[in-house]
Amino acid sequence: MPSLSDRFRHLKQRNEKALVLFLTAGDQPLSELDDIVGALEEGGADVIEIGIAFSDPFGEGPTIQASSQRALDNGASPRKILRAVAGLNAKIPIVTMGYYNPILRYGLAEFAEESHASGICGTIISDLVPDEAEAWCKASEDAGIDTIFLVAPTSTPARIDEVCARTTGFVYAVSRTGVTGAENQVPTDVRDLVGRIRSKTDKPICVGFGISTPEHVRMVCEVADGAVVGSYVVNKLHDEWKGGAGRAAIVAAVKQLKQATILN
Repeated sequence: MPSLSDRFRHLKQRNEKALVLFLTAGDQPLSELDDIVGALEEGGADVIEIGIAFSDPFGEGPTIQASSQRALDNGASPRKILRAVAGLNAKIPIVTMGYYNPILRYGLAEFAEESHASGICGTIISDLVPDEAEAWCKASEDAGIDTIFLVAPTSTPARIDEVCARTTGFVYAVSRTGVTGAENQVPTDVRDLVGRIRSKTDKPICVGFGISTPEHVRMVCEVADGAVVGSYVVNKLHDEWKGGAGRAAIVAAVKQLKQATILN
């Protein structure tokens, strides 16, 4: 799998922005993960975030909370997810997204090393802030994987400085305060948030939270380097995947999202 930096460089050469898609591993059987990722990649996904289910996903809205609970009920665990990721045939970057407690229990160095061995190129830990991340940053750097931090609309200039200094791969800009979830409208102050981040770094910036339509993706990609679509994809997979029977519908939906990242 290519690195995040290689992927963003390639997209820039093609005058495209990144379509980053999130799914909860284990919401569908882990034995189907390769087929699901393959469908998302066929549709045009540039990066896949593999969500690691946690019993207290306090930063998530009802859609991803429900998917996490289903994954846990299906027996998903960080170790099983890493094994499933190791079996992927994807040719695009794969990152994991989750919470610090399961990774801490796993062992920071062990999780980082096994992530790298599984082909994962980066990790987003939703509840880990950069000024408390020294141990994890060392473990991930030693293992050769990126660490992606989040910036919120409420982030202070000092916090944005910390994130930009610590993050590798890309900066994850949260479009609004609150929890994840598909919305009818992306906040119009995204442009201001991306501008504040852009003044601090030349690293790629991807915007997530509340993005669920091609129009949302297009709006975000006018100012940022990529759009992250989560709850919409989780809902689509839950409603339509059905063991692969809905594969064509998933591919078609992703193609519509990807088309919105192509700049004219």
